Amino acid sequence: MRIEEDDRPHVRLSDGSIARIVPSSFTTGYELEVAGTPQSHVDLDDPTHLHFEYVARMGAVIDRLRMPGQPLTAVHLGAGALTIPRYIAHTRPGSRQQVIELEPTLVELVRAQLPLPRGASIRIRIGDAREGLRRLPDALTGAVDLLVSDVYAGSQTPAHLTTVEFYREAARLLAPDGVLLVNVADGAGLAFARRQVATVREVLEHVILLAEVQTLKGRRFGNLVIAASAAALPTEWLPRLMAAGPHPAKVAQTEELTVFVGGAKPATDADAVPSPKPAASLFER
Repeated sequence: MRIEEDDRPHVRLSDGSIARIVPSSFTTGYELEVAGTPQSHVDLDDPTHLHFEYVARMGAVIDRLRMPGQPLTAVHLGAGALTIPRYIAHTRPGSRQQVIELEPTLVELVRAQLPLPRGASIRIRIGDAREGLRRLPDALTGAVDLLVSDVYAGSQTPAHLTTVEFYREAARLLAPDGVLLVNVADGAGLAFARRQVATVREVLEHVILLAEVQTLKGRRFGNLVIAASAAALPTEWLPRLMAAGPHPAKVAQTEELTVFVGGAKPATDADAVPSPKPAASLFER
């Protein structure tokens, strides 16, 4: 499928921002931009091409779930351009996936311009991510192998999707060894990320953090991935894998993660705030 350079399909979202599909300026494939912020990359010819660094780190964790190629039951909060659902459908045929997305026009745009692979079992439900969790079939409770939370309104994660109460609702879906993956965007000081790790640790016992070294040190704005489970995570392979690339990163766990959190307190519905908004210059091409 070809999208011409001067033909940039777009829709207006409920908050007035514009979502558009554009050819990638840096690699093969296409990008979904919302309010000028790149949110997803998709390579229709190669669904295993995970261009964004944090998505590649999520993919590295997903690859180690169950046996290689074994189908997964997955729930995704936030559709974007459906990069991770496409990846799972390609690498683990037969997987059953549910996606919850607030913006119906965004789903229409992505489906029209970046069609899902034929035969993929990916059901998209329209609605708020937290409300959508409550409306999923009862059969999913305690049966989900993977739950991915990657929700943005514009360039920020809404506050109500960052709290202890929210993560408890998400965790009830997980199988005993199911894994929660959370994309956290933060900048200097990492106050939001530290609080998010503290919040997830309040709900799930085993937590690790994956990020590029300079981002993890709070020296630049970037994405950090939280992986968490009620069961022990098989982390012995992660440091070598993250350091090798293609996007070198670091894994924080156990005592190092405790130091990272410091005195940060878990966020609750009473005091949560949205994730920080990145500077517009961060996404200049």
